[in-house]
Amino acid sequence: MTAANDAPAISVEGLTKRFGDRTVVDDLALTVPRGAIYGFLGPNGSGKTTTIRMVCGLLKPDAGRGTALGFDVLTESDRIKERTGYMTQKFSLYEDLSLRENLEFIARLYRLEDVNAGVDGALDKLGLSERAAQLAGSLSGGWKQRLALAACMIHAPDLLLLDEPTAGVDPKARRDFWDEIRRYAREGVTTLISTHYMDEAVQCDSIAYIAYGKKLVDAPTGDIPGFLGLHAWRVRSNDLDAAEEVLRGAPGVELVARFGTELHVAGRDEAALAASVARLRGAGGSAEPMEAGLEEAFIHLMTLSADNYK
Repeated sequence: MTAANDAPAISVEGLTKRFGDRTVVDDLALTVPRGAIYGFLGPNGSGKTTTIRMVCGLLKPDAGRGTALGFDVLTESDRIKERTGYMTQKFSLYEDLSLRENLEFIARLYRLEDVNAGVDGALDKLGLSERAAQLAGSLSGGWKQRLALAACMIHAPDLLLLDEPTAGVDPKARRDFWDEIRRYAREGVTTLISTHYMDEAVQCDSIAYIAYGKKLVDAPTGDIPGFLGLHAWRVRSNDLDAAEEVLRGAPGVELVARFGTELHVAGRDEAALAASVARLRGAGGSAEPMEAGLEEAFIHLMTLSADNYK
């Protein structure tokens, strides 16, 4: 039996995984409410994929405990897999089979009672019906993504795990993909998704950020810039390269990032940051305070992550 509906979809603590001498996931805790869209961010090699695989029962942790959908991640991995859809970054279906043949194969793996009805429903929901006879290998990246999502959802799982699913697809395909994720969320499906795209991160209810196995932040998406205590300025100049050189490493400046024709400058020491930015005003530049956003927050975290990794 699964846990009550008000229990978290994922609740793990102390998750640790080592490969040889390297600790890839280090004492990680994560709680994901049912029906939430939960973002999972961090630099490449931070342990996101390893964590996802431990949560869904594909990989045994070396330490830690917890549940997914009310089932024990250590002893009931088969039960978790039955109720979970897992989509990897790399397209993993058979390219020499048609869309219908791929979905029929997946439906049989999950022992659907009515394979034809399940396949027809999956094709219809993702707008794939007209391409049912097309070989999967001939699809573009966006259509392959739709097919992979259809395969994940064909058995109507309660939990959807998505590992950088929109990497390499065009912006419209990404928007269409997120429309589907929100639709599943309205139906009560919980989603844990790793992504590097800020326009996707802002669509998540909450975000956990991990760096080289350690969780640094876990909070509602809108709270994260404030949680880090960042103050920010928008800087414009006729010579952005020169302005950046002046600001980088100045007192109170922890982040300098170019956004189009302006610089975003951020740090946690409000007074020191303001004093450093003021140095530009007499040299053909202008600056105004701005609210630190999610992108500034994560660029800042990535800077800290690199330092921690060394």
